[in-house]
Amino acid sequence: MEILLNFPLLSALLAIFFAQFIKVPIHYIALRKLDWSLLNSTGGMPSSHSAAVTSLATGVAIESGLHSNVFAVAALFAIITMFDATGVRRQAGEQAAVLNKLVIDFGKFTAEAKNWQQKGPKEKQKELKTLLGHKPIEVFFGGLTGIFLTLLLYKFLF
Repeated sequence: MEILLNFPLLSALLAIFFAQFIKVPIHYIALRKLDWSLLNSTGGMPSSHSAAVTSLATGVAIESGLHSNVFAVAALFAIITMFDATGVRRQAGEQAAVLNKLVIDFGKFTAEAKNWQQKGPKEKQKELKTLLGHKPIEVFFGGLTGIFLTLLLYKFLF
């Protein structure tokens, strides 16, 4: 049960849950739509991936110090994860948006030609997921979320 005493791990897991949960009220404030599916979705504000890895690195820094090898690994892991969230994953999401448009255009064409709209929902192709990656601002605030949440946890719980 020592894993329950691992502060960096616990703070990173809590950062993920907090960042995922806070997406719902942020989305509601921005768009006036309540969307509970954001609790388990990728993308959006703030980045839960960024919150997790910065929380992990901050927790390791608190426990082991900025000079430790473990902090170096955690910090580099955080940098790579955050870079990937704004790079490769975001580009994949943009490509998925273009493919979704092609599917819609193709659907319109086939509806005119073969009554495509009358087919059942299982026969229609599901939309590709476009919220794979993050905008840089989402990664930035996800990172801040992880750092501040970890510092608060350490101050009040440990």
